[in-house]
Amino acid sequence: MEIVEIDQFLKQKNDYPVLDTRSPSEYAAGHIPRAINLPLFDNVQRATIGSIYKEEGREKAIKVGLRLVGPKLERFIEIAESFGSKKLLIHCWRGGMRSSSLAWLLELYGFEIQVLKGGYKSYRNYLLSFFEQPLKLKILSGSTGSMKTFLLEEMQRMGAQIVDLEKLAHHQGSSFGSHNEGEQPTSEQFQNDILENFLKFSLEKAIWLEDESFIIGKTHLISSLYQLMQKSPRYLIVLPIDQRLEVLVQGYGNLPKEKLIQSTLNIAKKLGKENTQRAVAHIENGEMKEAARIILTYYDKAYSKGINKKAATIEKEFQLSIDNLERVAHSLMKVD
Repeated sequence: MEIVEIDQFLKQKNDYPVLDTRSPSEYAAGHIPRAINLPLFDNVQRATIGSIYKEEGREKAIKVGLRLVGPKLERFIEIAESFGSKKLLIHCWRGGMRSSSLAWLLELYGFEIQVLKGGYKSYRNYLLSFFEQPLKLKILSGSTGSMKTFLLEEMQRMGAQIVDLEKLAHHQGSSFGSHNEGEQPTSEQFQNDILENFLKFSLEKAIWLEDESFIIGKTHLISSLYQLMQKSPRYLIVLPIDQRLEVLVQGYGNLPKEKLIQSTLNIAKKLGKENTQRAVAHIENGEMKEAARIILTYYDKAYSKGINKKAATIEKEFQLSIDNLERVAHSLMKVD
């Protein structure tokens, strides 16, 4: 088997199967995108081995581990064969016994094996250091309902390098943001998926993101990336209020009323008792535009407060309408 550094591992991970030998719970908490979980131990077995290691020592833990793994050896080979590749990349948490043991078995059978030096921990360290370097970020900013996501999608179709943080987080960034999306990933997996997107791009060219808070729903951004975003140039999108309301009603108006009401109640302290009651009444009556107009009073106030702190980073303002999306996207593509 060959022990490889993280740079070499990442260059090959999309060409060959990547086997993650950690337990299912470790994998679920966060894993390298596209990696396949082939755990040496299940969650209970891993906990058992860990306890034995601490209480009785390494040698005893190895013996118990061998007893648990023994019946699985043939199955490991059969699973590896199912991937249709004679070359496999393998890692565990720190590049220790789990990855080395599986690598030994599969290499003995005839596979070409490369093991990630330092394991998944080295991948996470790489992620953290990646976002400490200067990056050519450009940030699209604008009030709630300003069609920023639509603009990014249009720019992506035109060839821009786009990272859609809300799509990766499975959340649209407000109290209402979870209703159109599936279950959110863990923060660790969210961060791994962000890195995966950045690794596809040329770092010599601009990378566009939407202005976001550090927390999107329940997921956290990478701290160093968030700090870079705060310092990066912003391009302010301004959409007339009536069109913003149309966008919001189209995006959220067909959701179940009980979900919209609960989301409104979630921001009741910030929206105010009277506004909350009025907004809920409008939702109950199917008057979604009127409800959205009231709810925007909170979001617009919060946005104004936030963008004022970032005023020095605003490079240019773009007047948008629903009808000139393509033209504005083209103009954004040309900014220096």
